[in-house]
Amino acid sequence: MTKTAVLAGASGFIGGVLAAELETEGYRILRIGRTGPDARWGDTDAITRAVDGAELVINLAGKSVNCRYTDANRQELLRSRIDTTRELRQAIANAKTPPPVWFNASTATIYRYAMDLPQTESTGQIGEGFSVDIATNWEAEFFAGELPGVRRVALRMTIVLGDGPATGMLVNLARVGLGGPQLDHPWFSHRRYRGTGSAPSGSGTAPWHDSRGRQMFSWIHIDDVVGAIRFIRDRAELSGPINLAAPQPSNNRILMRELREAVGMPFGMPAPRAVLEPAMWVLRTEPELVLKSRWVLPERLIEAGYEFQHPNLRGAVRDVVGAPARAR
Repeated sequence: MTKTAVLAGASGFIGGVLAAELETEGYRILRIGRTGPDARWGDTDAITRAVDGAELVINLAGKSVNCRYTDANRQELLRSRIDTTRELRQAIANAKTPPPVWFNASTATIYRYAMDLPQTESTGQIGEGFSVDIATNWEAEFFAGELPGVRRVALRMTIVLGDGPATGMLVNLARVGLGGPQLDHPWFSHRRYRGTGSAPSGSGTAPWHDSRGRQMFSWIHIDDVVGAIRFIRDRAELSGPINLAAPQPSNNRILMRELREAVGMPFGMPAPRAVLEPAMWVLRTEPELVLKSRWVLPERLIEAGYEFQHPNLRGAVRDVVGAPARAR
């Protein structure tokens, strides 16, 4: 019999690759989105029919963080994650034959700014502020209530290298000679990063750190996102939060150097915050995406025996830069 995988948020970069890879395994893909095609958000009955009897549910839905944190965007970033996760949970609870495993996207941004110690599932420290509150509220909604027989896995993803928007932005910076390190320093105060959700955290002001371009950069290749999901799917003992991160994190200076070398650009101008802030305002995104130090290790995947296809940054960057475009 044909296996069914339900995929929410399949229109994005990661969802497109996952759908294509699952189809090669013989899965029939049912997609949930704002316009369907198989079920639409808000139609819980249709979503229940989709998940009933499915072998696998993967939820990647949520507004992209590659935006300016205006009040409207802040509200939508939270709502689009909480509401979709809640509706899926209700649909799975109503299903006569619920799926044995449900993957829900999360983010490694849930951990604190770290340059002193790596953050793992067992020892990592939850941070504070807007991005962290998005993650903690998201996971709280995901793990709420009882779902007998359903194994729930929160995918705490780091930056995914592949034919996606984050990689594309960094590669383009390197190609045009702007591939130097991104440097933090004091800047005018603002409150875009203030906490949100049921229990807002943090001081409400935007932090800065004297990282000198050595803020940690944790990442994972898109092939290992797919590989890790397959690996976890097939191991019933794995549940709860799991870090999707390569075992060899880097830092911002090394990342930008590897990108410059991969595209054949001999130099790259550094980008201090005074340059980043107006540039990111024009691009309608946030400097936090490149200035936060994310030092995350895949403790649980390594302990379970997962073997990474792309464990080191140089090989991953060269594969991405030299590879043909993937499905989006």
